[in-house]
Amino acid sequence: MSAPTNTAPASCKVMLSKHVANRLISEVQEGVKTLEKPPHLVGFLANNDPAALMYAQWTQKTCEENGFKYTLREVSRDDIEEQIIDANTDSDVDGIIVYYPIFNNRQDQYLQQIVDVSKDVEGLSHRYIFNMYQNIRFLDPETKRQKCILPCTPLANIKILEYLNIYNTILPYGNRLFGHTICVVNRSEVVGRPLAALLANDGACVYSVDITGVQKFTRGEGLQKHRHEIVDLEGATMKDVVPLCDVVISGVPGEKFKFDTSLLRDGAVCVNFSSEKNFGPEVKEKASLYVPSIGKVTIVVLLRNLLRLIQNRRVDDVKPAAATERPGTLEAEIVV
Repeated sequence: MSAPTNTAPASCKVMLSKHVANRLISEVQEGVKTLEKPPHLVGFLANNDPAALMYAQWTQKTCEENGFKYTLREVSRDDIEEQIIDANTDSDVDGIIVYYPIFNNRQDQYLQQIVDVSKDVEGLSHRYIFNMYQNIRFLDPETKRQKCILPCTPLANIKILEYLNIYNTILPYGNRLFGHTICVVNRSEVVGRPLAALLANDGACVYSVDITGVQKFTRGEGLQKHRHEIVDLEGATMKDVVPLCDVVISGVPGEKFKFDTSLLRDGAVCVNFSSEKNFGPEVKEKASLYVPSIGKVTIVVLLRNLLRLIQNRRVDDVKPAAATERPGTLEAEIVV
């Protein structure tokens, strides 16, 4: 009997996130060349979570490899609030990331709100979250010169779908997922629900699956609505919605969860954003494209967000009259 192999069938392509990360990092490096000094990201670690420390170490490595400055500040829970406030007013600090959970309750939400919006590299402040759910894409909707910051992991998923050509660039910006039906397994406030909202705001019909049930995110028939609406599907389960979907994105953090790949339609695109392997190897028998992890893209998106914060401040510092003298100059520097 021949030895089993780990190679996927010819019908399934396994796409590693490093390919997307490499494309994005080249864009970021071009943006860094336009700056007077290396962007400075400060990370605050106030817990003993080994996963948080590993993420911080990955972030530092990626920063240093690409011309960014990174400082990790390990502080106590008693000092974290004051430390964030000090960093808000420190002109040497361009961006702030806080490694959660710290208190693992509403106090963490409070800490998210005291990070200055101009240094909020994770896009967790109320203004960014409000704009995301309301489908407001710019801090200055009239001039459209300052793009909003989006949470890193949801945005990393979107960048992967763009790389896989799930987004239809022939369609108008904001409608490019029209015609796609997507299932997101996980409805956490950190990743799952923001991701479902972003995908629906881009035109997809999204089924959001959680332990509490299934919700449908959509902008209505023919994308008639400006922002997504949510409908609870009473009694619906994964068995009802997964076979309808051409894209399935899963991010359940428990190691016991395994996605039932028998529910997949043939040729579906599958993405795993959990640190756990939600899909077993049998996913390759049904999927046409499979992305087993997205971590490398998430860290590059973090740097991309930091660059955008600096560019937004640069635009904000320019008076409208001066900006009109050289149309397009500043816009050309902004990473899109």
